[in-house]
Amino acid sequence: MTDKRILKQQYRDTTARAGVYAIRNLASGRMLVAGSSNVEAALNRHRFELRQGCHRNALLRRDWALHGEAGFSFAVLDMLEPREEAGFDPARELDELVAVWRAELPCQGEQGYQPVSGAA
Repeated sequence: MTDKRILKQQYRDTTARAGVYAIRNLASGRMLVAGSSNVEAALNRHRFELRQGCHRNALLRRDWALHGEAGFSFAVLDMLEPREEAGFDPARELDELVAVWRAELPCQGEQGYQPVSGAA
């Protein structure tokens, strides 16, 4: 019983880390690149929604139904390093980090699960 309490306390003490992640369709190479203030929780949410068939991205949901879980990879691409300096805005930093990764990887339009930037 104490082991369970220790594990629960360790979980509570773990601080959420902000970062950028990717979900890649291994068959087509199509991917979703996004960021979150809690990157591990975001990946868990995506997995859960896909397994339940209720993911908000219809194309990703369709491909998941076609290829199954084994047809996808989930990866943390980059982690935001917290800084103590004045003026540090973690939300802005995360947005910039996501933009860098989206520019680097094919994840928009026909190649990805994101709409083309600037499109309605």
